Amino acid sequence: MKKIFVLWIAPALLQAQIYYWFANTQVNYLDWTDKTESDTTQKDFFYLSIEGGAGWKWGEIYSIANIENPNRNYHETSTNNLRYTAFGDFDIKLHDGFRIHFQDFFLHGYTYHVNDFVVGLSYKYRNKQGFWIKPFLGIHRTNDSFYDGWNGYMTGWVFDLPFTIMEQNFSLAQWNEIEFERDKKFYLDNDGAPIGDGSKWGLNGALSLWWYPHRSITFGIQYRYAKHKLGFLSYQSALITTLKINFH
Repeated sequence: MKKIFVLWIAPALLQAQIYYWFANTQVNYLDWTDKTESDTTQKDFFYLSIEGGAGWKWGEIYSIANIENPNRNYHETSTNNLRYTAFGDFDIKLHDGFRIHFQDFFLHGYTYHVNDFVVGLSYKYRNKQGFWIKPFLGIHRTNDSFYDGWNGYMTGWVFDLPFTIMEQNFSLAQWNEIEFERDKKFYLDNDGAPIGDGSKWGLNGALSLWWYPHRSITFGIQYRYAKHKLGFLSYQSALITTLKINFH
């Protein structure tokens, strides 16, 4: 009965009137700072992406899938190997900007996998100039190569601020995630020493500047940052250069 309901309701939701949609393919190059490379085993890499999203009266969806190091071998050393990542964001509208919020991040490599799932509430504000921001708060479940279970909470935000300079269109955007009250089994070993991300809290995100010279093309520079995240205790930062080919 459950499968019949899902098969019936999903097409009905997707076929409802679409308010907006977008899709693109990307070529990206991530360049870690020298300090990050000296403090961790992170390596520079390029990656290919497919990104898309859409909005309906009932809610919104967003997703991106990446192939990292597509020129590498799947069996090479971690951080220097071929791997796959994906992220999905799903909001169901409630009232006055409030939403039920779901998000999920997935990574799969030869020696490591992770699945970070969050369910909670979000709020979306948009003004007439096109600026929008969406903060969220939810409970966090981690399933990776070393841990499986509920793992504290996650809060954060996403925003986009469009602006124009000399008749050229730009936007400043950010996604930011803060994990807190993690399970000690996730970040401490039996002797109380830090392991992996190494703390009861973690920071993860990127601040981006986008230029839209043409409807079909977008250029971007992203400042990528993380602390107590990505498997390392230290602060990590990088610059990402991005070219998007837009379908809509």
